Amino acid sequence: MSLSLNRRTLLAGGAALASTALARPHFAHAQGGNRATLRFIPSTPLPSLDPIVATSYVIRNHGYLIYDTLFATDANFQIKPQMVSEWQTAPDGLKWTFHLRDGLVFHDGQPVRGQDCIASIKRWSQRDAFGQTFATFVEGYSADDARTFSISLKKPFPLLPDALGKLSSNVPFIMPERVAQTDASKPISDPIGSGPWQFQSREWVPGQNAIYTRFDKYRPREEAPSWAAGGKVAKIDRIEWLALTEPAAAVGALVQGEVDWYEQPPVDLLPVLKRDRNITIQNVPLGLILLMRFNQTQPPFNNPGIRRAVLMAMKQEDYMQAVVGSPAYYREAKTFFTPGSPMSTGAGGQEAMRADLERAKAMLKEAGYNNEKVVLLAPADQPIAYNQSLVTQELLKNLGMNAELISTDWASFIGRRSNRGLPDAGGWSVFHTLWSGADVLNPALHPLIRSNGATAWFGWPDDPTLEGLRDQWIATADATKQKELAAQIERRAFETVPYAPAGLIEQPMAYRSSLKGMVLSPVQFFWNMEKA
Repeated sequence: MSLSLNRRTLLAGGAALASTALARPHFAHAQGGNRATLRFIPSTPLPSLDPIVATSYVIRNHGYLIYDTLFATDANFQIKPQMVSEWQTAPDGLKWTFHLRDGLVFHDGQPVRGQDCIASIKRWSQRDAFGQTFATFVEGYSADDARTFSISLKKPFPLLPDALGKLSSNVPFIMPERVAQTDASKPISDPIGSGPWQFQSREWVPGQNAIYTRFDKYRPREEAPSWAAGGKVAKIDRIEWLALTEPAAAVGALVQGEVDWYEQPPVDLLPVLKRDRNITIQNVPLGLILLMRFNQTQPPFNNPGIRRAVLMAMKQEDYMQAVVGSPAYYREAKTFFTPGSPMSTGAGGQEAMRADLERAKAMLKEAGYNNEKVVLLAPADQPIAYNQSLVTQELLKNLGMNAELISTDWASFIGRRSNRGLPDAGGWSVFHTLWSGADVLNPALHPLIRSNGATAWFGWPDDPTLEGLRDQWIATADATKQKELAAQIERRAFETVPYAPAGLIEQPMAYRSSLKGMVLSPVQFFWNMEKA
């Protein structure tokens, strides 16, 4: 398929960016001076507060500011203790006992207890793909004393620290017991954590600016910071997340020094930033995976033949061009695991994704497509997702499918994608998103490969065969066998299509060079940074 939409169409007003980017926005400076305040433009304004109910990366980043974790992933993908000081494992592997560090306290002044950890793990394990697997191994929990708790297992689960220290969504953040007892399907309303910063609830309106202030009682570890592990030293007194969604205005604010850090500047605007010696541009490690997610509970995408037909028609380059334009910032990814990672085999990918429109049309007819309506849900204020959606709108049209693009804002998109009703009743058929390469490194971490029906991630694929292969992967410690199983998983996924991979992009971020100590990671962390 040839893409008739060009970059200027996708980024309206792009021709005028050079002049509008330098328009100076005005922000009120907080008391205490600019040195103690960091101003950040997130990929999208913070829509809600619960990093367990939602997998949104902006909510995950918010979580790392205000919560802490029992274990954490470092830059070498090693799992390190974080809130835990030490732990023991029974000889038979059926009981794990964890001791918390001294001095851990929540923002309301209450100490962090074993009961808080147990309640938090239980709630997380109901929502997270890795956590759901872990929960099937659990026999029970016990709070041995105020700073010690134990987990008893039905059978050994050697990946337990890996689960509790996973890097990205959903992160098993530790909350007070009273908060963690909230129904796992309902968002929390009390953002109390024990992390380096406190969330200022009274200064926040969903979708607007979010404010964080340093928590003076937080006690970091002694080790040097490494991704989510080590010492989380809060050197910034106040962090302001600004709801500045117009890219040209955001770039102008960064150039003029009104903001310190822009999480996702469009590639089209990088030339403006590169001309300024006071700005540093760096790519986020591991890249971002573009993808198309189907609603598999209703027509037409409850039919795997129709999903395979769409997959056959897709041309990854069209999606990557629409999102970043320059080949310097993208590469093919016909695989379900992060390209270049040990588990990425690409088995079945080249055969399933041939960008063959005529073959796809024939497959669609063979599958029995009967002109069912396809609602393509597209968040207009999330350019990476929206630009992918425009490509798919044209692809579905060229396939002869009855497609309608519904444009929403990000907050409305998050609400609607959880609707399991028919499209005419507020539901949906397909949407686009992106996923960090850190989340799709292997079958245990990968939330989108889960095909466990009603408890799967939005789209709710149901495939016992794929689930069984994943269980086998988790149960073996043999690297050769894991690789073989990963290939079987990928081959099966290209048959059942839990989602359609649309390529890998390198996402640059930009920040003022006066901002020192950046922890370069797939997750946007704020500790260790200071303003020179």
